[in-house]
Amino acid sequence: MSLAGGVRAPLRSFLRTGSAWNLIRSCRYASGSKGLVLGVYERGKEDEIIQFTKAGEIFDSSIAGKLNELLTISGPALKKGRSRLFYGLHQDFPHVVVVGLGDKNAGINSLEQYDEGKENIRAAIAVGCRQLQDLEVPHVEVDPCGDAHSAAEGSVLGLFEYNELKKKKKTAVTVKPYGSLENEAWQRGVMYAEGQNLARHLMEAPANYLTPTSFAAIIQQALHSTGDKVEVHIRPKSWIEEQHMGAFLSVAKGSDEEPVFLEIHYNGSTLSSESPLVFVGKGITFDSGGISIKPASGMDAMRADMGGAATICSAITTAASLKLPINIIGLAPLCENMVNGRANKPGDVVRAKNGKTIQVDNTDAEGRLILADALCYAHNFNPKAVVNAATLTGAIDVALGSAATGVFTNSDWLWEHLREASIVTGDRVWRMPLFQHYTRQVTESQLADLNNIGKYSRSGGACTAAAFLREFVTVPHWAHLDIAGVMSNKDEVPYLRKGMAGRPTRTLVEFAVSLSQETQKS
Repeated sequence: MSLAGGVRAPLRSFLRTGSAWNLIRSCRYASGSKGLVLGVYERGKEDEIIQFTKAGEIFDSSIAGKLNELLTISGPALKKGRSRLFYGLHQDFPHVVVVGLGDKNAGINSLEQYDEGKENIRAAIAVGCRQLQDLEVPHVEVDPCGDAHSAAEGSVLGLFEYNELKKKKKTAVTVKPYGSLENEAWQRGVMYAEGQNLARHLMEAPANYLTPTSFAAIIQQALHSTGDKVEVHIRPKSWIEEQHMGAFLSVAKGSDEEPVFLEIHYNGSTLSSESPLVFVGKGITFDSGGISIKPASGMDAMRADMGGAATICSAITTAASLKLPINIIGLAPLCENMVNGRANKPGDVVRAKNGKTIQVDNTDAEGRLILADALCYAHNFNPKAVVNAATLTGAIDVALGSAATGVFTNSDWLWEHLREASIVTGDRVWRMPLFQHYTRQVTESQLADLNNIGKYSRSGGACTAAAFLREFVTVPHWAHLDIAGVMSNKDEVPYLRKGMAGRPTRTLVEFAVSLSQETQKS
């Protein structure tokens, strides 16, 4: 047991018994032991009583208040996101981690633009689960903390680590809710988190393992398990040529890997004629920069330049698992941006699907080229809304860092839906300008209708990229999500380990949920 200072009378008698010592010894050496993560709220004043969650109260009562006693004597009150580990308190749970949930009354923070209570739960539960994983505890039960959905997300997101190619792996941990009647909410939280973890898995995979072809195969397999309401079309190069997607093909021709156009149809609505939500994702499975080659330092991270495709495909997989009553179409142009004798050269002019010509002055601005053709194709489906996601510009990272996804949109209605979804998930979005000021910088081109970089290349790069994409959109509800700044996590999001983040998958899922609910009401 974690003890500090003197031991109070009830605990002295407990520790003197042989059964207590045997319980402590068995929890240290028994294989396959179980752990428990419980939450406790922050006390306003030091002399206030400890505020357990409902599950914490039940557990403490089952052991005659021993947990309350130990928390009181084992150190200062637990702050938000901090933890304390106890051994031997309960026969069924040899390891108990208590985590700080912060303010019990925390809710939506209008300045931070997220639900602080939900974020506190995700972060605290992740801390507790990881601590038990480090102790090689394979089975963990988790306090729902009054919000089983968020607790499940914290557990599943917090434990994820890409270790497929390592011999030495962390202990695999199974999690389930402790004494909860909120199983449905828990399962939804698990599905949201597993969706984001699928995106993280795809983004972490080395580019020699995850090619355009293997990406499409993985998504097809993941969707196959969700039921019979999904169709997957893996379009080959010949189909791309038939569609006159010259901008996409101009990027793909620089690599020996064949391009793929992945098309997903989830038919969840009872009305087959209902207009779909269309997601479009940039799918560059490795980006060398082409002839405008990137610096060697950090280039390995460009295996995740298909983050847009990963997040939209994972969001659709989650929507299908949730059986959402909505039609969704996913479009992902997949290829590499490499350097060979056929690769795009600065100054080349290529023709997009809608007939517009593009002067390619920087081959490292390739994402907008492949998205241009995919956005044109999206109009074939009479979409309710089109949302594209792409790790498009380093400029958005300079502007927003990893705090939020940059959103450029022509629709206030669409913006409000995305913003409200991000408040729920904690994976925030921030609206960026889509002024004609930026459009003029990409439409004034010496050789073609458009230039793939802005006239003032060092200014407003994220904005000129969005203005370029707008030239291929005619629908009234379109949003471009620049996710380059949220591509990876160092330590900014406490419930995600270091590595590729899979953001904003859960926000896209929550957005689809809200849209399906709005459709049902109308």
